[in-house]
Amino acid sequence: MSRAKGFASRAIHHAYAPQENEGALTPPLHLTSTFVFETAEAGGEMFAGERTGHIYSRISNPTLDLLEQRIAELEGAEAGLALSSGMGAITSTLWTLVSPGDEIIVDETLYGCTFAFMRHGLTKFGIKISHVDMTDPDNLRSAISDKTRVVYFETPANPNMRLVDIARISEIAHEAGATVVVDNTYATPYLTRPIEMGADIVLHSATKYLGGHGDVVAGLVVGNAEQIGEIRLIGMKDMTGAVMAPFNALLILRGLKTLALRMDRHCATAQKVADWLEAHPAVSKVYYPGLKSFEQHDLATRQMTQPGGMIAFELQGGLQAGADMMNALEMIQRAVSLGDAETLIQHPASMTHSTYTPEERAAHGISDGLVRLSVGLEDLEDILEDLSHAMPSKPAAVAA
Repeated sequence: MSRAKGFASRAIHHAYAPQENEGALTPPLHLTSTFVFETAEAGGEMFAGERTGHIYSRISNPTLDLLEQRIAELEGAEAGLALSSGMGAITSTLWTLVSPGDEIIVDETLYGCTFAFMRHGLTKFGIKISHVDMTDPDNLRSAISDKTRVVYFETPANPNMRLVDIARISEIAHEAGATVVVDNTYATPYLTRPIEMGADIVLHSATKYLGGHGDVVAGLVVGNAEQIGEIRLIGMKDMTGAVMAPFNALLILRGLKTLALRMDRHCATAQKVADWLEAHPAVSKVYYPGLKSFEQHDLATRQMTQPGGMIAFELQGGLQAGADMMNALEMIQRAVSLGDAETLIQHPASMTHSTYTPEERAAHGISDGLVRLSVGLEDLEDILEDLSHAMPSKPAAVAA
């Protein structure tokens, strides 16, 4: 038996044979809304689920099918589903898994739009949302009940980089019969594979590292074949219509081909930037899993193959010092999103996490002075030079 192929090789080759596509090295783009049935009987069998095949591109499409097979392979899952955005992936998944009267237990820190959907969206339909500090798994054990259907978290979390022990949380959730859903956007399957640690479903905003070039909005979900089939036919097809366009699938497939190379560069540069920030006198705190000062550094070394390309930090002068620093940058771009070739910086409290009230941000570990940095692929020296010129020359006093 031949040796199993490595991550990068599978990201480039899995589930595609040029010889079966007239020798085309790049997979074909299937720009069609509908598909022709060989016979009326064949069409009926497809609708009845008795025959495999494509019916309509709101349900499936050959270009999307290749992407779905490839991301499932990389995550170690049975099946995948491509959707129009990360939020499309989240909403389609959760609408499928829960009903009125059910409970979702979520970690304290979530991406702003995820938080808004859960707290200000799902609750309107009789679904209970309970926030638990999952950095201590015993908190989940105390909170979980027979009404808990889903345990949901991000690791690392957006924006403050907190980690959750996937294996321990999954064990506790499964004892209560709950489904574990993990947003793996920050880590990607190159750094963390939650399915292998016990999670049931993994989500991605493929807009970020998986696409990698800032030119597409997309989402992905992986899990076992039965659950993914339900999300496809219920959450996506009937409830959200969050269908990925075939051209976007081709862009994500292109991004996956360089994912391993890009993540190695993102991580190597981010580690050096984090070391530099931690040593800077104007910086009061740096949150990065690769730092020994990071409170969950031991968990990071067990759960992640590398510490990632995202950094959060605070300046001595708080919010105003952070705004002044961001405004003084020249190469680094002030923009939301992450995982692009360009280094991006933003202020979560006023941007990506503005859906939280000030009181909610304080309760969920998102300080007003926190700055989020997505370290890109530029030369390290140029990133550090830009940060150096923008940093306060001496620590600013925090206003009383």
